[in-house]
Amino acid sequence: MKALSDEKLWKALKNGDLKAFSIIYKSYYPRLYGYGLKISKNPSITEDTLQDFFMYVHEHRENLSNLESIAPYLFSSYRRYLIKKIKKKRRVISFSDLTSPPIDIHFSPEEILINQESETFKNNNLSMLLNKLPKRQKEALYLKYYAKLSTSDIAEVMDLNYQSVSNTIHKAIKNLRSEIAIKELINS
Repeated sequence: MKALSDEKLWKALKNGDLKAFSIIYKSYYPRLYGYGLKISKNPSITEDTLQDFFMYVHEHRENLSNLESIAPYLFSSYRRYLIKKIKKKRRVISFSDLTSPPIDIHFSPEEILINQESETFKNNNLSMLLNKLPKRQKEALYLKYYAKLSTSDIAEVMDLNYQSVSNTIHKAIKNLRSEIAIKELINS
């Protein structure tokens, strides 16, 4: 069943195939957990809501839409589910909460070390530089390089168009490069 496309795997899940559900669960749980933890900043809430989310998917599988790609659906649905649960837990809904502000993701030095792709990322100040980026840029970079989503999948998760996501990622990388260049000039 591992060789199945996302579309066939999702169809099998919708038809009640527990093996398909298990494959989806095992494949996406760690990535969704990491993303949820960035949003909630609370391992307990993240784990509880993720378990509830997967139970919801399983219980309502017959009513789910057909999909060609599973990742964008799971990330965007879990994001909405988690934010809804966090707001409900706070029981304080202000006008700014209703507009669904961008998620403020923080990068830890450990994540940078695990996921580095070039020598530039060895810079000890990278986590500080990443955290200085605007919220949308941080979220787009997290989804691109840590959750390993495609640009079109990120557009779906963040509810933006493809070009906006491309521009956001490009601006974030450009900002990081200029900050790194400035630090290198200062340190030399």
